[in-house]
Amino acid sequence: MRIDIGQGVRLFVDVQGPGLVPDGAQMREKPTLICMHGGPGFDHAAFKPGFSQLADIAQIIYYDHRGHGRSDERPPSEWTLDTWADDVVRLCDALGIEKPIVLGQSFGGFVAQHYIARHPGHAAKVILSSTSHHMGLGRKLDGFEKRGGPQARALAEAFWTRPDPATWAAYWAGCRHLYNTTAPADPLSAQRTLVREDILLHFVAGEKQHLNLLPGLAGAQCPVLVMAGEEDPVCPAVDAREIAAALPAEFSQLVTFPGVGHGAWRDDPLAAFAVLRKFILA
Repeated sequence: MRIDIGQGVRLFVDVQGPGLVPDGAQMREKPTLICMHGGPGFDHAAFKPGFSQLADIAQIIYYDHRGHGRSDERPPSEWTLDTWADDVVRLCDALGIEKPIVLGQSFGGFVAQHYIARHPGHAAKVILSSTSHHMGLGRKLDGFEKRGGPQARALAEAFWTRPDPATWAAYWAGCRHLYNTTAPADPLSAQRTLVREDILLHFVAGEKQHLNLLPGLAGAQCPVLVMAGEEDPVCPAVDAREIAAALPAEFSQLVTFPGVGHGAWRDDPLAAFAVLRKFILA
C-alpha cells in the first residue's frame, strides 16, 4: 500500500502480522518493528524473507524511504537525512503507531541515528545495524584492502571520493561480494531490489562526505542496540563501538559478530536473530 504521510507524499508500506493477537480472555498488543533499509537508493526487499521470523513477537512494518523503491518519486531537495528522519514520525502518525521499535540497516542506520537526534523521545527502542556515524574513508579503504587486496581498495577509493555512474558501476561489480563473508542464501535477492542510482550518487557526493552523527546520540532516551560484523569493510566495527560509546551508558548495548560482514543477519542469521529477538522482547 502507499500511505500519505502529509503534503501529498506517499510512502510504500508493507505490513506483516497483526498488532493485536488473541491471548486468553484478552487481546494482546505486540510491539511494532519498523525496518528501514540501506542504500541510499535501494528498497526494503533485502529484509524479506529473513525478518519474517520475527513476526511472532512483533508486527513488522517494511517501507521504502521517500523517493525510493515503490514510494513516490520526490525532488532532490527532499533527499536529505532531515527529511528521511522526520518521515519516521510522519509515517507513525499516519498509521497510528506509538512508541515503535525502529531498526536501521546501513544507510537506514544513518536515518535512525538522525531520528534519535531529532526525535529522542519518539521510539520505544532503536536498533542500529551495520552502520557508521561518518564517512570514515580511511577505515573503509583499509577494510576493502583487507578483504579484497589493493584492487578493491582502489575501486573503493575511486567511488567514495569521486562518485559517478562509472566509479559506482566498477565499485559495485568489484567490491559488492566483499561486503559479506558468506555467499547469499538467496542468490536472486539482489535482482529483486529496486535501485535508484541518482539518489545514491546525490547522497554520497553530498551529505555523506561530511557526515557527523555522533553528537546527536547523546540525547537518546530509549534503549539502543548497536550490531556490527567484525569483518564489515564498509561500516567497520570500530564505527559501531564509537556509536555505542556516544550513547548514554544506561541505554547503550553493543553486540559484535566475529567472522561476519555487512548485516549480521546475512552471515550469521541464527546469532543475529537471537540477539534481535532478545532485544525486542526485553
